[in-house]
Amino acid sequence: MANHTSSKKAIRQITKRTAINKNRMSRIRTYIRSVEEAIDAKKATEAAAALQTAQKELLRGVTKGLLHKNMASRKISRLAHRIKAIAG
Repeated sequence: MANHTSSKKAIRQITKRTAINKNRMSRIRTYIRSVEEAIDAKKATEAAAALQTAQKELLRGVTKGLLHKNMASRKISRLAHRIKAIAG
């Protein structure tokens, strides 16, 4: 257990930040899952609409420091490619 007041405060801040980050990551994964479910159901228009919202959420995760920008870009690209495959 921490002895100094500064380390106790740091623990409180870390705990709060971890909870916020878990919530944000869960939200991002939910949006990605909705896109993948639409792709699996072969519904291109629904998947494209879901990708738009997922893309916004992924890029928001980048600005918040949760994800690396290349990782988010790669996920968006791969999802878009899968949507294009079922649309065509």
